[in-house]
Amino acid sequence: MEKHHITILGALYIAFSCLGLLVAVFVFTVVTGAGILSGDLEAMAITSIVGSAVAMFLLIISAPGIIGGFGILKKYSWARVLVLILGALNLLNIPFGTILGVYTFWVLLNEEAAKEFT
Repeated sequence: MEKHHITILGALYIAFSCLGLLVAVFVFTVVTGAGILSGDLEAMAITSIVGSAVAMFLLIISAPGIIGGFGILKKYSWARVLVLILGALNLLNIPFGTILGVYTFWVLLNEEAAKEFT
């Protein structure tokens, strides 16, 4: 039964992080597009910088979740540590991140799970 939860956890981290990537693309498109629609060169420059910066930030914070999710699915020992760290950080992301963080601890801080990653 524990293997089933590990697979679910890996899939959840991949899905949750892919949502972050979608938000990054959406923010970049909307913010940059608003500047282009304004027709003002100064607004275009500012919104493209802001849109790019926010999108890059979202990409950077989403990447570890995707990497950790795939690592959990492959049962790499480093992935357990990475996902536990991400789980602790996710606790601050109310409500879905909190649920994911609690589920992360419940699955990975178990003796059976620890044996899977050695």
